[in-house]
Amino acid sequence: MVGVGARSGVAVAEVLALVGAVLREAGLTGGDVRALATLDARAAEPGIAGAAARLGVPVRAFGSAELAAVAVPHPSERSLAATGTASVAEAAALRGAGPGAVLVVPKRKGRRVTCAIARSVPLRPNEVSPSARLLPDTHGYIAGEPHPSPTRAIPIPTPHTTAAMDTHTSADAHDLRHHGDAEVRDEKLIDLAVNVRTNTPPEWLRERIADSLTGLAAYPDGRAARAAVAERHDLPARRVLLTAGAAEAFVLLARALPVRRPVVVHPQFTEPEAALRDAGHEVERVLLREEDGFRLDPAAVPEDADLVVIGNPTNPTSVLHPAAAIASLARPGRWLVVDEAFMDAVPGERESLASRTDVPGLVVLRSLTKTWGLAGLRIGYVLAEPETVAALERVQPLWPVSTPALVAAEACMAPLALMEAEEAAHRIGVERAHLLAGLAEFDEVRAVAAAEGPFVLVRIEGADAVRERLRSLGFAARRGDTFPGLDRNWLRLAVRDRVTTNRFLQALDQALLLLG
Repeated sequence: MVGVGARSGVAVAEVLALVGAVLREAGLTGGDVRALATLDARAAEPGIAGAAARLGVPVRAFGSAELAAVAVPHPSERSLAATGTASVAEAAALRGAGPGAVLVVPKRKGRRVTCAIARSVPLRPNEVSPSARLLPDTHGYIAGEPHPSPTRAIPIPTPHTTAAMDTHTSADAHDLRHHGDAEVRDEKLIDLAVNVRTNTPPEWLRERIADSLTGLAAYPDGRAARAAVAERHDLPARRVLLTAGAAEAFVLLARALPVRRPVVVHPQFTEPEAALRDAGHEVERVLLREEDGFRLDPAAVPEDADLVVIGNPTNPTSVLHPAAAIASLARPGRWLVVDEAFMDAVPGERESLASRTDVPGLVVLRSLTKTWGLAGLRIGYVLAEPETVAALERVQPLWPVSTPALVAAEACMAPLALMEAEEAAHRIGVERAHLLAGLAEFDEVRAVAAAEGPFVLVRIEGADAVRERLRSLGFAARRGDTFPGLDRNWLRLAVRDRVTTNRFLQALDQALLLLG
C-alpha cells in the first residue's frame, strides 16, 4: 500500500515523481500499486487524485482520528498540527495495508508531498497484532541519519516469504556444512549473512583479474604470487603455500598431518572439524562459554592434543584473542592451526601470528575472500614451517590455484592494496560500533560486545523465529545453531554501511514486535 501526504496545490507531476522514486527504492513498479492511501481531507486534492488516475488506481481515504491511532516511526509536529496525524504517509500506508502491516519504505519527503510504502505480513496462529510496529524518532535508527534524496533510487529488495531451509537444533546434530551463502542463495535479500565486504572487488582488482584471462592457455605459475605473500609477511617463500581458499587448506591439513587427538575450539568456523571428520579423525571440542565472553582459556585445551584449531578473530563470535594466549597453546609435537581469515579486517592486524617463526608447530591460514570480495575465485594461503608446507603440498593436486586467482593474490599484497585494506578495517570498526549501539537499544538482544571482526554475534530468545521474520522483511541473517556451542537463540550479523544498518535495525524492531 502506497501512503501519500500532500499540501494544497501540489502538482500531479510532483506526486508521481516521489511515488516513482519510492517504488524504485522498494524494487517495485507502478503496476504493483493497488491504491494511494491518504487523509480524507486530502483525497480530493487534484495532485493526489490526478496521480491515482495516471496510475490507474483508486484513492483510499481515512479520517484523521483513524490515522492518529496508528503508531508511526517518523512523527512530525507540523503534520500533527495541520492534519491531526503525525505522519499521513506512514499512517495511511500502514492502515491501508491492513492487519500485520509493516513499512517497506518509511516516509520520504518531496517539497510538498510525502510518501511511504507498507505491506501486510501474515500473523501466526494465536499471534496478536501489535499496536506499534516501529520505533519513534528518539531511537534515531533512521531519523538520526540524513534521508536519501527522493530522486535517487536505492536498490532495496522486495520483502520475500521465508525460504524453506534445513534446521538442526539438537546440540549433537550441528550442520557443519551449512554456510552463510545458503541464507541468501536464490533470494533477493539484503545480505547480513555472509561476511564478504560489500562493493568488492574494487575496480583496479577486477581489471587485473580480467587482464589475466589472456594467459589462460598456459598452466598456472604461482612463483610470483608466493613470493609476494612471503614478502608481505616478511617470511621466506618456503614457508608459504597458496591454496584454493582457506577451505582447501583445512582439507589438506586433515589429510596430510598424522594426528591422533585433534581438538577444535568452538564456537568457530565449522569447516576445519568437517574436514577432519571426513578424513576419518575423531574430533574433540573445547567449547568457549558465553559467560566468559567466548574468550580462550588455554587451560581448557587437553595437554595431549596434537592438533589444535582456533580462529582469530573467531567466526562467529567476533572475539579477538590475545596472540600471547594462542601462542601459549604451542607444544612440542603439536600443530597449532590459527584461522586468521578475518585478521585483515582488524586495524593494524594486532594479535596476528602470521609473521611469527618462533612458535613451534604454528600454522596460520589466511583468506583473500572476505576483504576483497573473491569468494568465487577461491584464493587463500598457509603460513607454516617448511616441513609442514611440504607435507601439505604433497597431498595438494597439481595446479590447484588458477591463474586469475594467482594474479589476484599478487595484486592484493601490493603496498597500495594493503593501505586500502587498512582503511577498510577502520571503516568497519566505525560501522560495527554503530550497529552495536543500535542493538543495545533492544532489551531482547544481547550482543557479544567484544566484537573485533566484520560481524557481530547476538543472542535473542527465539532467534530462529526472528530470523524468519527478518527474511519476510527483506533481510538475511546467519543462523547460529549450526555452530557447536550455540543454539537456536543465536544470530550472526555482518557489519554493513550506516544506511543498511539503520534499515536493518528498523526491520529487527518490526520482527521483535510481530513476535511479541
